[in-house]
Amino acid sequence: MQRAPELLREAPVNEALLVLPSAPEGEEVRFDYASLGLTLRAHPLPLLREQLSKAKLMTATQLHRLPHGRLVRACGLVTMRQSPGTAKGVTFVTLEDETGCVNVIVWKALKERQRSELLHAQLLAVHGTWQRDEDSGGQVCHVVAGYLRDLTPLLDELATSSRDFH
Repeated sequence: MQRAPELLREAPVNEALLVLPSAPEGEEVRFDYASLGLTLRAHPLPLLREQLSKAKLMTATQLHRLPHGRLVRACGLVTMRQSPGTAKGVTFVTLEDETGCVNVIVWKALKERQRSELLHAQLLAVHGTWQRDEDSGGQVCHVVAGYLRDLTPLLDELATSSRDFH
């Protein structure tokens, strides 16, 4: 026999402790992002990495090893978008994956063609050209976007399954 919480100290409880199964990791991560906008659990992209790799979407670490001028595909959670007034319509985006961050430059013409993807995607894929400034020793690098794809629906598919209690 177990005792109830202190508030009901004298009330006997003649029931077994209720133990519910844990949600799958992907579902927990998705719920964290939905309620808090962040998670202390695993980054969501490793849970999608197999699918992203099949689409030839590289990690930040893979990109940072590439030479200047390479055509690339990257994907990550959008952590920052900014369009400074002095940038003549250019938008700067930072994508985060499980290995690091990638900076993306979106020229005004692409911004006008793909405004919805640029402004609304939480998970964004970018096809473009890898640029690495050799004068900085390769420290300044980014993707100049040629095409954007909103992959946010993949976040909804993170290992969700029904948890039925009978």
